[in-house]
Amino acid sequence: MSSTSSPPHVARAVTAHALGAILRRGRTLDQALDAAPGLDALTSRDAAFARLLLLTTLRRLGQIDAFLAKLMDRPLPARRGPVQDLLRLGIAQLAFLETPPHAAVASTVALAHGSRLSPYHGLVNAVLRRAAREHSALAELDGPRLNTPNWLWQSWCSTYGEARCRAIAEAHLGEPPLDLSLVSDTPERVTELCSALGAQRLPGGSLRLRGTGDVTRLAGYEAGKWWVQDAAAALPARLLGRVAGKRVLEIGAAPGGKTAQLAAAGAQVIAVDRSAPRLARLKENLARLRLEAETVEADALEWRPQAQANTVLLDAPCTATGTIRRHPDIPHLRGPADAERLAALQGRLLACAAAMVAPGGLLVYVSCSLQPEECERQVDSFLAASPSFARFPVRVDELPGLPEAVTTAGDLRTLACHWAEHGGMDGFYAARLRHLP
Repeated sequence: MSSTSSPPHVARAVTAHALGAILRRGRTLDQALDAAPGLDALTSRDAAFARLLLLTTLRRLGQIDAFLAKLMDRPLPARRGPVQDLLRLGIAQLAFLETPPHAAVASTVALAHGSRLSPYHGLVNAVLRRAAREHSALAELDGPRLNTPNWLWQSWCSTYGEARCRAIAEAHLGEPPLDLSLVSDTPERVTELCSALGAQRLPGGSLRLRGTGDVTRLAGYEAGKWWVQDAAAALPARLLGRVAGKRVLEIGAAPGGKTAQLAAAGAQVIAVDRSAPRLARLKENLARLRLEAETVEADALEWRPQAQANTVLLDAPCTATGTIRRHPDIPHLRGPADAERLAALQGRLLACAAAMVAPGGLLVYVSCSLQPEECERQVDSFLAASPSFARFPVRVDELPGLPEAVTTAGDLRTLACHWAEHGGMDGFYAARLRHLP
């Protein structure tokens, strides 16, 4: 990043380019930002602002577009998407980032004026000036409903009920905290890190921070004392029980949060993933943490271990709708067809993973989706077709402070609205299955 300040509209230009890449070219948030021209020229502060503006705009996009429709006599044609993006960014600054009106309007107009969008700078100026006067009307709009695509709203209402659906959607609008898992969770180490980081210890053992900035500058990072892992993501591996000295096969292991968790608990982990870049990141994380695991680059649909394992964890690829509060690009990149496609893949992976479990052993199926076809229905279908497996129900005492996360079937199900008093958590599902002897 540059150490000198850049003109105000440059960070907004980076954000506008990234927003277009997400909404019209299907890039993920990180891909879009990393490829945005001018990112490397920004100061650390300006780059952080660009990311915050992008996250805020994506989280509130339905609300912003509904408000924008009230400000304009007629909608912009589809080919003028970049113009609409500038208006979206301007409204996000005015309504949600509390940017002074003159700064939000002037910098956005300057961005239009200095680009191929110059013929529209008058329109951008007029619409944003009106937005500056009337943006309080945004509070009257139904944010949770407008910012949630119809297919997700309908699915969550059907699965969890409308009140719980609304609570999930509301939780997705907030900035998530940062959770850390510790390599060593002795009382002395926990006290030391809580003090050094100003962190809160959650009932499950994770440390929680707010407003952290660059994580690499936090106490204990370079020394490898912790890794970033949402409190909900830390729960599924605990369902395996005591793993010290045991051989644990982890399918879909990268980027390695659960691998680190198992290795720190003393397991002999074989971490399998088909992605070489993601496995490289896993190895880097383990090296920083001074933890060890065997890594295998392979497709679990084709690969088989030399011998069956007593403990297998399948972290299945999914739509990741449980992580929307951290990845607000997901509602704009995924659709019902993706859930159906991934559910079919999950079914094949679950059958393959089951073949790797020795009789009497445990299989934990994990998904960070909120969609039932990728979670409960997936496991129900597997059990109906696999009489040699049965649920090994999760007990309430295995999830400290989270009795609501144990389903009537005995599975783990967390939602973004859980632990609201602590700042929420990601949505995760896990089912623990035993291979009958």
